[in-house]
Amino acid sequence: MESLRIETERLVITTFDKSMAEIVHMNSLDEDNRSFVPDEVFETLDIAMETILYLMSCYGKKDSPLVYPVLLKNGDNIGYVQVVLYKTKWEVGYHVAKKYTGRGYGTEALQAFLPVLMDYLAIKEILGVCLKENIASQRVLEKCGFILTFSGLDSYQGEDRELHKYLYSKEGIE
Repeated sequence: MESLRIETERLVITTFDKSMAEIVHMNSLDEDNRSFVPDEVFETLDIAMETILYLMSCYGKKDSPLVYPVLLKNGDNIGYVQVVLYKTKWEVGYHVAKKYTGRGYGTEALQAFLPVLMDYLAIKEILGVCLKENIASQRVLEKCGFILTFSGLDSYQGEDRELHKYLYSKEGIE
């Protein structure tokens, strides 16, 4: 989706632009990001800019990662939501910067994002995968209607890790 704007009571989900590189860089450095999604840590501003340019080039495609920043209504960038291919299925992902966690922003963003992106991709199911120790992500997925389908050892970011895999089905809620 080349153009996206989803508004909730407190949030705006939109497309990246180059001006977001610095905050994306800073948000990526927090301890949760380093622990749970180390491949999404951008150690320098240049790496963050390069990543944003790549992600912007993916908009409008249906075979690439689709990543969108999450902003507070005042414009503060607090994280992102995304869909990426995981093996043969789409997987949802999200991150809320540490200083904004514990306020329900992840759940609010994911609830608004899911129907829009699932319709865009014409899919009825989507995965949620997180490390077993990532309790906050498990809570977000469960609040959004995902059902736990697997708990155990599996490959994650190139390593065998203890995972929880969830499935969300549109048919389960219609």
